[in-house]
Amino acid sequence: MALTGGMFASGHKTPRLGIDLAGGTSITLKAKADQGSAINKANMDTAVDIMNRRVNGLGVSEAEVQTQGNDHIIVNIPKGTNSKEAQQQVGTTAKLYFRPVLASEPTGSAAQSPSPSASSSGSGSPSPSSSASSKEKASSSSSGSPTPTATATSQGRAVTDALKADATPSSSGSPSATSSPSPSASSSGSAEATKLQAQYAALDCSKPAQRAKAGTNAKPGEATVACGEVNKVWYKYVLGPAAVDGTEVKKAAAVFDTQGASGWQVQMTFTSSGSKKFADITAELAKNQSPQNEFGIVLDGEVVSSPFVQTAISGGQAEISGRFTQQEAQSLANMLSYGALPLSFQEETVTTVTAALGGDQLHAGLLAGAIGLALVVIYLIAYYRGLSIVAMASLLISGILTYVIMALLGPAIHFALNLPAVCGAIVAIGITADSFIVYFERIRDEIREGRTLRPAVERAWPRARRTILVSDFVSFLAAAVLFIVTVGKVQGFAFTLGLTTVLDVVVVFFFTKPLMTLLARRKFFADGHKWSGLDPKSLGAQPPLRRTRRPAGPAAGSADPKEA
Repeated sequence: MALTGGMFASGHKTPRLGIDLAGGTSITLKAKADQGSAINKANMDTAVDIMNRRVNGLGVSEAEVQTQGNDHIIVNIPKGTNSKEAQQQVGTTAKLYFRPVLASEPTGSAAQSPSPSASSSGSGSPSPSSSASSKEKASSSSSGSPTPTATATSQGRAVTDALKADATPSSSGSPSATSSPSPSASSSGSAEATKLQAQYAALDCSKPAQRAKAGTNAKPGEATVACGEVNKVWYKYVLGPAAVDGTEVKKAAAVFDTQGASGWQVQMTFTSSGSKKFADITAELAKNQSPQNEFGIVLDGEVVSSPFVQTAISGGQAEISGRFTQQEAQSLANMLSYGALPLSFQEETVTTVTAALGGDQLHAGLLAGAIGLALVVIYLIAYYRGLSIVAMASLLISGILTYVIMALLGPAIHFALNLPAVCGAIVAIGITADSFIVYFERIRDEIREGRTLRPAVERAWPRARRTILVSDFVSFLAAAVLFIVTVGKVQGFAFTLGLTTVLDVVVVFFFTKPLMTLLARRKFFADGHKWSGLDPKSLGAQPPLRRTRRPAGPAAGSADPKEA
């Protein structure tokens, strides 16, 4: 009753359905060996694990991520979840980089409008360096003052100066360095700067076609152009060489600042090597004016965030704050945590899966389950007669508990019912029926030995209990092993099988046995009516054992009458 009340109180009255029953989105990704990593099983398995964690981090229930062949990954996202955002994050499968921002400005119609006022709200999107809106801040603490803002005139000079400085970038990725050219820099530094300046001037990030080509095939050690969106306005960026790789972010999490006024923020922890690199680049950026005191977090060629740096950040930990919503902070944390993949991937196909085929299969499966259940009931009635009432009532209670728990597990652990899970529930009918049969046969054995029903019920229970526990333990162990060693939909079958096995023990101990004890006091069963299934005559019961008195012998010392 408590579980049923909880189901109605939570508002989740039906189990959540998987992609094969409710429909959803299926994405096919092809691996490309263009980042210096080989396409092998180890790298593919690593990519699957990262994508799986990335999608699950968005709260997508039963998202299935698995390899297909040697170089493909299939991502199935059920309908009714954050499938659109999951598709965007799964599709952005390139490596994650931290690049210094050399210049940035709005594009399209926003470039002609005046800068917004300081009251404009910031977001988890990249902050525009040419506006006066409050920006995200990367720091080792949550305190700090707003960054200075460049005027339109100084902004134009900053673009030119940054491009000239970037012609011979340093290995650390500092935008202000002009010595120690990187290995990827060409001898004609001015020509490269001129080319990059032309790309930046011609780039209009408000146009999807240009956004798709911005920064294409950019190498980590080279400067590049990129696009990013903030407050529904697209900005273009000039970014220096990558200073920190995404693989050097150990973990990232979205947390709420309860002691300060920054609200939601993203906390990052770097590896030992990443900590040193991040400290070096932030020390250089802190010396510069806006926008060259910012670093861009670049995922798949797009700037997802560009916090500014006020002071050097050391110690391997940093926070990004800037009026994030919870969803924006969680999205950025997911990108930082799961954005670095060992391979790059190309999105080949995105298809919408309808539930028509799954619905037909579900209908066929439920029909088969109904037929099987009907055959079990017919057998119980024909063989156990009155005892079939106990069995059918126990099956009904077990079914109700299974349904209610599945409905509650949907919002609790994102459990989704798929076709294999339905098969597991159908198989559980046989497991539950086995427990009743064991108990009934033990009772019949006691009656065959000449006992009446009430003592037979109590004496049969310990023997039946041991057998039921051993049988259910073996079934649960098999389900647990299957759940651990398999992936995808097979886990749904194993989970349902294990769940129904546990419920079988609960129902037998707390419903079947007490119900049988109560029925043993009823005259219909206690007297062994021929339709009760416990008729001693039809069971071949032996006559009850009675103790007989031995005849008394002659008294001691008495004389034989003949002798007398």
